[in-house]
Amino acid sequence: MSSSSGEEEGGEEWVPPSRRPELADVTPLPQGDGPCPVVAIAYRDDFREVMDYFRALYAAGERSPRALRLTAEAIGLNPGNYTVWHYRRVVLEALDADLLQEIIFVDRIAECNHKNYQVWHHKRWLAEKLGPEVATSEHEFTRKILDSDSKNYHAWSHRQWVLQALGGWESELQYCNQLLAEDVFNNSAWNQRYLVVTQSPILGGLAAMRDSEVDYTVEAIMANPQNESSWRYLRGLYKGDNNLLVADHRISDVCLKVLNNDWACVFALGLLLDLLRLGLQPSDELKGTIETINNPDPGAGHADLATAVCSILQKCDPLRINYWSWYQTTLSS
Repeated sequence: MSSSSGEEEGGEEWVPPSRRPELADVTPLPQGDGPCPVVAIAYRDDFREVMDYFRALYAAGERSPRALRLTAEAIGLNPGNYTVWHYRRVVLEALDADLLQEIIFVDRIAECNHKNYQVWHHKRWLAEKLGPEVATSEHEFTRKILDSDSKNYHAWSHRQWVLQALGGWESELQYCNQLLAEDVFNNSAWNQRYLVVTQSPILGGLAAMRDSEVDYTVEAIMANPQNESSWRYLRGLYKGDNNLLVADHRISDVCLKVLNNDWACVFALGLLLDLLRLGLQPSDELKGTIETINNPDPGAGHADLATAVCSILQKCDPLRINYWSWYQTTLSS
């Protein structure tokens, strides 16, 4: 859309609505700010005029090609105007317009406004209308947005909706692998991986994927022990099955290996504390490691290993010292 100096995208001189023959029969409808607005907004002249003509067509309930063109102009001036987007959808349906062309339009807007709620809502509306035939193109578009903004909530939300409503699961785990290879600290990619592992209709569910996912995650943890996302993901692989979590020796083993290299790793200590509280029977090596960390003096052991872990956490995680102190009281009770 044009600026007030006014050239359209094609390079043609912008013509104000008041000088367009196709709108000659329309009486513009000014914004109703009342007789004495306290703080009148200083709208640009082009914005004011376009919106005055838009309001006139909207109030008249007109569903026409000129109304559709005017909504595009109004969106160009303010892509966040939800009333304009709503009216555009009404007109599109009334005209039985080509929605594939509409996807091209909204994608162009979204590329420059990829954190705009109205844009993504419009994209979902279009995808619902068009169905599975646009699943691939929608995934390609969200991938494009995520390439430049890997934590974009709107793009991730839309991508997950497309997967669940229209499909496209086949290559999603591979996509997660790619993102985590590029940045293993990408918590959004870990979240997406969990969605795929637990909900993909072609992978067999969490029970079928757990073993290989644990190996994948343990490897990621050993490479970057301070990455909270991988620890959270590992814990999530046993959601609802604490007995299996405790029984899997790989979980306590990774805690031990990390603590042997970094005694102050809060994530390893926190998971180990959960394991102990859930009934883990620690190995002699694990006992020795925790006792050495808690009190380096030989022979000064601790009666309860979980309490010892709490004591360590109070030292290495001072920001949450009150939490760990409270946690320790729950152990004694």
